[in-house]
Amino acid sequence: MTQWYETLFTDYAKTYDQEAFTQGTVQEVDFIEQEIGDNTSKRILDIGCGTGRHAIELAKRGYQVTGIDLSESQLKRAQQKAKNENVHIDFQQADARHLDFSNEFDLVIILCEGGFSLMETDEMNFAILKNATHALKNEGKLILTTLNALFPLYHSVKDFLNNNLNEGQNENNTFDLMTFREHSTFETVDDYGNQKTLNCNERYYAPSEITWLIKTLGYTKCDIYGCETGNFKRDKALTTEDFEILVIAEK
Repeated sequence: MTQWYETLFTDYAKTYDQEAFTQGTVQEVDFIEQEIGDNTSKRILDIGCGTGRHAIELAKRGYQVTGIDLSESQLKRAQQKAKNENVHIDFQQADARHLDFSNEFDLVIILCEGGFSLMETDEMNFAILKNATHALKNEGKLILTTLNALFPLYHSVKDFLNNNLNEGQNENNTFDLMTFREHSTFETVDDYGNQKTLNCNERYYAPSEITWLIKTLGYTKCDIYGCETGNFKRDKALTTEDFEILVIAEK
């Protein structure tokens, strides 16, 4: 069975690059560089790399990057963009739930719901984190963004869902308080003008859940912050107004 995220990211690459949430790449990579001490010897794995926006910006700055994604069409655009920028990136079509990397990378990034939180079960989401951890060297670092459960809880589920109605979703939206999953119907148009109706299922995470998952995987440090597109920083405390969480974990 084809999942909603597979359908969404088929023939969506050009449209994706025009979305508002993809426009903060340069600052986000500035932040990533700070987190690894501007050390271009660090090897980086970009899980859910999409059209390669972070991977390409990092490669332009001299980093060795591997980017993996499930979507063939997203990767094709990523490869073309990398060629246009005259940078080499090891792009691989792969499922983040089933990776073979082991102790290879100094940094793993999973940004803008790059697989994690989109999976249909908590076990699948955890598998992505587990594989990311296996890919890291000792003393490696993970930078992750995910949906913030405090946002819909604080603003009340009813108000949260009503706000989403104004962003292209419809009255079929529900937020399950037992699972922290939002089920919604989303209307979009692909790169060829084809209308798509998607039945989405996304997992929101409370900060305490993320901390527990990260510590379970053996990380020694887990810092959590509020996340804003194009404005990643450590001095932004997580609040109920933040739609996303920024997680920085260290082995």
